[in-house]
Amino acid sequence: MAHSVLFDQDQMYGGGGGHNDGLEFYQTQYANPAAVASSTGGVGVHGSADEFYASSYGTALPIVERSWLAAFGTGGFPNESPLMEELGINFQHIKSKTLAVLNPFKPIDTAIYDDADMAGPLLFILVLGTFLLLSGKSQFGYIYGVGLLGTVGIWAILNLMSQGGIEVMRTASILGYCLLPIVFLGSIGLAIDLKSGQLAAIAALIPIAWCTYSSATMFVTVLSMSEQRLLVAYPIGLFYTSFALLTVF
Repeated sequence: MAHSVLFDQDQMYGGGGGHNDGLEFYQTQYANPAAVASSTGGVGVHGSADEFYASSYGTALPIVERSWLAAFGTGGFPNESPLMEELGINFQHIKSKTLAVLNPFKPIDTAIYDDADMAGPLLFILVLGTFLLLSGKSQFGYIYGVGLLGTVGIWAILNLMSQGGIEVMRTASILGYCLLPIVFLGSIGLAIDLKSGQLAAIAALIPIAWCTYSSATMFVTVLSMSEQRLLVAYPIGLFYTSFALLTVF
């Protein structure tokens, strides 16, 4: 019974011969573009695609710009985000965070610290290492080592002290942006020998205090820890003191 229902299709189509098995095949000329063009009145495969897109979406098929410059802008597919936005690089946030470090007494907009932007910190670390290399001190390994261990340590301390806590990448982002005064110290070391006695102490204390105040203010504002400012500033001050020692000596 199952055989007659599933396979004896010739009875349904009225075919009684053994050569008619009840199968019908659709004849197509898809493999021959010339035949498709002739059958559609000169409209080839691309023309049919344009007509299908227009009938489906109401507009013509968009022309996609194929160049390496289009990858960094919006010249690719419609409604496609720029490459920098897809990578999480927001130049407006980088500018705002840098200005917040340069002017730590200005009220801070906590909205700019919602993202863990690492573009600025990585740039500052690279510039600092380059300045030290030009002054005859190759400290890239120490910079990355101190930065990694210090970030993890401060992140653990802040999570133990605060109620809401903070992500490790946001901690690294804030500490990295506040490293900017140490970068200025490294640029001064290209022209002046910072190892000479009292000059080294004065040149190092100002950037350390600047970095510590900026970073502690940001953490206190983001985590709502205004009554624990000194407790937050102490480990951060030690963190930036290590970078100052690497820069001076």
